Amino acid sequence: MRTTTRGIILALLCHGLCEADNLRSSSQHRRRLSEEPFISYEPYTLTTDHAAIDLDQKAMEIELARGTDDGLDAALSIYQEGAFSKSYAEITLTEPLQVDVLKGVTVIGRTTDGRDVRGKMAGSFDTGDSIIQVQYSAGSVQESWTECHVGANPNPETRGCFAPTGSLEIGELGLHTYSYNPLRHNYNARTIQGFSTQAKDKMYDCEMCPYRTYAKFYDYYGEHDYGNKYILAAFNRGATNFARGNAVFSSYSTQATTEVTKRGTVLLNVWMYVIRELEDAVDDCSSQCPIDGCNDDQVNAWDTAVAFYTGSIPKATGQGGVLLYSLAQSLCRSFGTCLTQGLDVGTARVNREIFQQFHLGQARILEGNCNDARLSVSKISELMAVPLIQGTLRYAYKMDMLSDNRERTEAEGATFAAAVLPLVHACNTDDAATIYNNMRVGNGGTASFSVVKTAFERNYDCLGVTCEDVGGMVNLGGDGYLPEAGKCVATQVASSRNGP
Repeated sequence: MRTTTRGIILALLCHGLCEADNLRSSSQHRRRLSEEPFISYEPYTLTTDHAAIDLDQKAMEIELARGTDDGLDAALSIYQEGAFSKSYAEITLTEPLQVDVLKGVTVIGRTTDGRDVRGKMAGSFDTGDSIIQVQYSAGSVQESWTECHVGANPNPETRGCFAPTGSLEIGELGLHTYSYNPLRHNYNARTIQGFSTQAKDKMYDCEMCPYRTYAKFYDYYGEHDYGNKYILAAFNRGATNFARGNAVFSSYSTQATTEVTKRGTVLLNVWMYVIRELEDAVDDCSSQCPIDGCNDDQVNAWDTAVAFYTGSIPKATGQGGVLLYSLAQSLCRSFGTCLTQGLDVGTARVNREIFQQFHLGQARILEGNCNDARLSVSKISELMAVPLIQGTLRYAYKMDMLSDNRERTEAEGATFAAAVLPLVHACNTDDAATIYNNMRVGNGGTASFSVVKTAFERNYDCLGVTCEDVGGMVNLGGDGYLPEAGKCVATQVASSRNGP
């Protein structure tokens, strides 16, 4: 029985978190926000708006669950346009700007019912511009971080939006009258699609790029926005044109397409972007910070990674949710990797270990211990592969051992495999090809669980995971493991790497 609503308790995780706790205690620029923690992780910077990206995912899943083409279309709009994160208004001023205005300048207006609403210039605007974009400010309380959620939201919320007409106070420039349509001109600058379409700029061409994990995916697929292309191919019942790992969705039913898109947005797009934020934090980390702290922006990137990993729904209680934290929680029950002792009962082992590294990396960045913070990035990246492996094994077992040849089962298995194949390929190309051939879209129920399991296990050492991390498929209706699906033993796992 769960004995705490906080899940991972810092005081109980001392073989990594004691160091983090000591570092934070000695930090002279530590500050606490009123924002709720992510499970046990306390963000140093404001991340409520980042965490709300899971509401886009939830809204998509609600639309997909309708099982109709209209539901698919609505989900696609949310995927491409957003609904809840980084909301901004595009406003037409009655008179053009008389001076240049820089990005970030404070803007204050009012809602329809007369309440103040604050924002900031979403970009820099020139003298003579009459159309401006204003990003709404986020509060520190997750439940009410903003109250303007339009974009592609099927149920738009406008109570916190700027009123249709009125005056805006722009910095020190005084009042500017304006007009706009709240239902048509409120948008979202952060989308789940953007996590993939921005990959080239943010993970391959940036100053310290390419990032190591992302490079494996680009090498495998040969496309920078592989996640977006995979997901759009599923939405459109089309086909990918990758260097490897292709999928043809033309024969898929709406239900099967639903499973691909629901899984793919998290496993392909969000998964990689979490790692991107961690890498970005460490890239910009400075060991020469003054005592009052120059690593705040870097810590914000680290905090943002935790927000994207966890989401807003399970933030305080560890319950529910639709992103990576919640996926690991769900799979740990099937693989016997939920903790069974202490105050963390029910927490996925991999989540505990990832949160250990979240704590530790945050503390190291605050202290300017950048090299050790990079070790945390590497460890988190490895641990995040565990649910991908578990998910692939789960659907391989269903198809083979349980003769579950439903299209939706194949679709989910193929999508889990698509999310982990590049990592296996970087270890051993033959084993990756074996997993792909068994799990690909259109395998027609020919998957061999034992072959897939062995191909993964041969690469655990290279992947940086263990038999204990992955576990075995538990017999939920009885004792022990399901037939042929037990946890492997480290001494039985042969190393398998590319090259001599």
